[in-house]
Amino acid sequence: MTTVLITHPAFLDHDTGEHHPERPDRMRAIDKALSSDIFSRLVRRDAPLRDDDRDYIALAHGPQHLANITDAIEHFEGPPKHIESDTVASAGTWEAARRAVGAGLDAVDLVMNGETGNVFCQVRPPGHHAESNRAMGFCFFNNIAIAAHYARAKYGAERVAVVDFDVHHGNGTQEIFWSDKDLFYGSTHQMPLYPGTGALRETGVGNIFNAPLRSGDGREPFEEAFRSRILAPLHDFSPDVLLISAGFDAHQRDPLAGLELVEDDFRWATEALAEVARRHAKGRIVSMLEGGYDLRGLALSVAAHVKALSDAAA
Repeated sequence: MTTVLITHPAFLDHDTGEHHPERPDRMRAIDKALSSDIFSRLVRRDAPLRDDDRDYIALAHGPQHLANITDAIEHFEGPPKHIESDTVASAGTWEAARRAVGAGLDAVDLVMNGETGNVFCQVRPPGHHAESNRAMGFCFFNNIAIAAHYARAKYGAERVAVVDFDVHHGNGTQEIFWSDKDLFYGSTHQMPLYPGTGALRETGVGNIFNAPLRSGDGREPFEEAFRSRILAPLHDFSPDVLLISAGFDAHQRDPLAGLELVEDDFRWATEALAEVARRHAKGRIVSMLEGGYDLRGLALSVAAHVKALSDAAA
């Protein structure tokens, strides 16, 4: 088996306007990094537009949220416009947002049907800040939470885990998972930082595991927090499928935060998660891109992450 890469040119058409950090150049930087010969064995697929995607969006989001986002962006015309303080829509956003959801659904199909061991979804807009009834933090739909609910609804997965190493806490995923003991959410993130959630005391029904880090933290505190606060309970949870909110803005080059990770730290974390998946989930991993706003740091980190996934799938 080999790793599958799911992406689409439509992600370039989500126009966030000038000077916005979540910009189309992020896709171009990743494309260039993954064009290296070392990634020649990646199986590449287009992120689909699925006729059934709204049914599965509704598993993670309230019907009013889906209606509100549909009304706001399905037939959007004109220049990019803020629909929330830092969340921007354009004429290309509706297709991009739906293809981001479709990528997650397609990835779950692939790993649950045994067609591949793991998948990396190179998508935008990101998703982990979108709450059940609120778009925020560059996010419209919570791609990873939708994929998690889909794994249960379509394939009967009893225990689904999301691990999030974006520098910003995934408040949306936490909120959607909060009361469900069979959904695991673990997050390393800088604190204090946007969106202000992610404290140790936020535990849901014993299924939420936050590992906040401080500005200036690098490999040693990151690895300690990841081992003790994420990996240990994740092994105990024993997931049927493991999903990763793969944000790379904890890289030391990133302009939006203050952690000091480098690309090798993301390689280490990916390998550690792949070992969990091998032991408990038949190797099944779906990884979805979240943040990462320095183009060089993003490209290097994604390359390290995808290489580790590919090695795990080999």
